[in-house]
Amino acid sequence: MQNPQSNYLSLSQIKKDQSSTALAAALVAILAGYGGPLAIVIQAAQAGNLTEAQTTSMLWSLCFTFGLAGLLLSYLTRVPIITAWSTPGAVFLITALPTVPYAEAIAGFVVAGAVIFLIGISGAFDTVMNRIPKTIAAALLAGILFKFGINTFTTLGSDTALMLLMLFTYLIGKRFFARYAVLAVLITGCVYVFGFKGAAIPHVPLHLATPVWTTPEFTFKGIVNIGLPLALITLTGQQMTGIAVLRASGYNAMQAPAKPLISLTSFLSLITAPFGNFGINLAAITAAICTEKESHADPAKRYIAGLWCGIFSIFLGLIAGVLVTFFLGLPKILITVLAGLALLGAILNGLTNFSSNSHKPAEREAALVTFMTCASGVTLFDLGSAFWGIVLGCAAHFILTYTKKS
Repeated sequence: MQNPQSNYLSLSQIKKDQSSTALAAALVAILAGYGGPLAIVIQAAQAGNLTEAQTTSMLWSLCFTFGLAGLLLSYLTRVPIITAWSTPGAVFLITALPTVPYAEAIAGFVVAGAVIFLIGISGAFDTVMNRIPKTIAAALLAGILFKFGINTFTTLGSDTALMLLMLFTYLIGKRFFARYAVLAVLITGCVYVFGFKGAAIPHVPLHLATPVWTTPEFTFKGIVNIGLPLALITLTGQQMTGIAVLRASGYNAMQAPAKPLISLTSFLSLITAPFGNFGINLAAITAAICTEKESHADPAKRYIAGLWCGIFSIFLGLIAGVLVTFFLGLPKILITVLAGLALLGAILNGLTNFSSNSHKPAEREAALVTFMTCASGVTLFDLGSAFWGIVLGCAAHFILTYTKKS
């Protein structure tokens, strides 16, 4: 992580570079990153029948490690490195966790972390990413997210008023205050449920989170159904886009090289996987909040936003039990709608990326095979739809695009 400036960053220099805009950007990023995505993590835990203690441990391991990674990387590179958990990975786990015992899923988390770490530490990240058809990767994400998004709109038939209220709050928020749209949805839903409908407000005692160890049980089913798809989803849906955000913001490979960024986040995921860490990575949407000029006019001082994001995330990890207790106390339908609306943008991006006219018709058709397979939720030979989506999509891509060499 070579930097043209001195490697040593003193406390006095940090104080000198401090700014209210960088702090504000970090707060906005935290608020935007925890509303809907946290609801998705809770849903994944519920789908896997995790206990409250296991769910708390999962959230603790995620928040603490990506907070630590962001803090260290921002300090060492003097670049606003914003990290997060893999939201597409959490969505994937909503359908994948019920198919395997939790100990086998933990082994899958270990495998996913190890695969990404080996790719990162070897310096082969760019090579691997270039070999994966971009249309297939986009379709994989879109297919996983699409089925989940559909479930959001099925709530129209069970609680029409709540669904429509949250939907229109989201649309108005996207129109006038896009960064806070999901947070506004959460607040509106809570006001309706606890205020208008009179539901009991969850009692949330303040306490520190306690990690819970689960010994991994390595099985073929867990590795193929959880580990390998999770690694691919995290690499293509999060790490690759996280690097792209940094490059688009003007931070080149000398300032923020991919190797240490990918390696550290995946290593921390790997060693904390037994506590429920299914994967941390570079952030994309929340990163854009901290890497642009709104964070600081001077790009060299935006790293302050990265430091603050790391500190806030570590603190939230320490009180993960409070967050879990609150979200578990919310009506399940509110969580479903909140999580689904938070993914609309990601679903749109995935659909657009694989169906764009910039790709050849054959590439788009192969990607469609991946999308339809993943969206179907099919299970064959105890292997889930994500696995078959990758296999069938890559087979279709090869058949439709292969040309003989003369």
